[in-house]
Amino acid sequence: MYDAPHQFEPLLPAPKQQEALLSKAHDLARSATQLAGLPIAAGLRELLRGMNSYYTNRIEGQHTRPLEIEEALARKFSDNKELAARQRLALAHIDAEAAVERRYSGDAGARQLYSAAAVQDIHRELFARLPEADRLTSEGEPIVPGELRQREVQVGQHVAPAHGSLPRLLERWGKYYGEIRRGEAALLALAAAHQRLGWIHPFIDGNGRVMRLHTHALLSALGYTNGLWSPLRGFARSVDRYYARLADADLPRKGDLDGRGNLSEQALVAWIDYVLDVCLDQVGFMAGLLDISAMERRIAACLVFEEESLRSGVRREALRPLHYLFLGGGELERGEFKAMMGLGDRTAVSALSALVRRGLLKSDTPQGKVRFGLPLHALRFYFPSLWPEAEADAAE
Repeated sequence: MYDAPHQFEPLLPAPKQQEALLSKAHDLARSATQLAGLPIAAGLRELLRGMNSYYTNRIEGQHTRPLEIEEALARKFSDNKELAARQRLALAHIDAEAAVERRYSGDAGARQLYSAAAVQDIHRELFARLPEADRLTSEGEPIVPGELRQREVQVGQHVAPAHGSLPRLLERWGKYYGEIRRGEAALLALAAAHQRLGWIHPFIDGNGRVMRLHTHALLSALGYTNGLWSPLRGFARSVDRYYARLADADLPRKGDLDGRGNLSEQALVAWIDYVLDVCLDQVGFMAGLLDISAMERRIAACLVFEEESLRSGVRREALRPLHYLFLGGGELERGEFKAMMGLGDRTAVSALSALVRRGLLKSDTPQGKVRFGLPLHALRFYFPSLWPEAEADAAE
């Protein structure tokens, strides 16, 4: 069993091995900062939380369809016990992600995330939201939210460190990565920290979920996401490489040309490179989808389809206020929204009601302010290919 902190070094590749990675991280920092500066409706962020939960479930082999997540958000759970448990897990991820982002924000939050307390907090946020009956491993062992494991484990070929060494390993992990706070090096650090946290394997179950939430929260705290993208989608869409790169970086070094630590430096470089590629791909994809002029055309196409094909009561005159809400990310009084449509009062009332009924507008009360809505059935118009599985569900 591993019991000394040096056993999971190198924690970062040597400076010479970092050069190409830092160049790629520079590109990521620049493009992600530009994307994060876009003013976007909160409805998109809500949808992306659901998407993140869908993809992290898929990575774990606990598949939940997007429509089933949407039903769970409306507190409509399946009669199938196993599916209902997966729905509750998806909701727990959505709520935990929001809570962790709020708690760990800005530079101070990023520093806090590199601690055993924060790692345990993420685990607690996720699993404490589940009923006791759902907090069981596949072998039926109880999962105690936030509790470090109390026994030894082996994951595939990796024999995890002795449970008694976890506090020391987590202290070393947090101290080392927490001192790399700014710039491109921080992106290399969060990628490496993801893998090394998996090597430590602090919990009896839920380690992968905690690792991904930790990386997601760090990117948010460092100001790179603004809720508009996450590597979770990219990890899920390349899940075989995700697991292979993680496992490779657990392996001992392969001779004198593979670094000076206990573990393979080449494999750690390959892992970090993979994470940066995933992030760059997700940022580029979202930047294309969020092109402002294209977004106006997509909303218009959705409204025309609703009006002409579905005859849902939605009117194309809603384009201007809907686009305004999307860009502003806020709310409008119902009277303001109706005035921006330029319709007669009775027609405007009917059209607004149809928009709420179809989920294209959200409101907390029957007469309350309205905000931009993003139902699954509108995805194929608003954000084509963002969440193909959700589009397929909505088409059924």
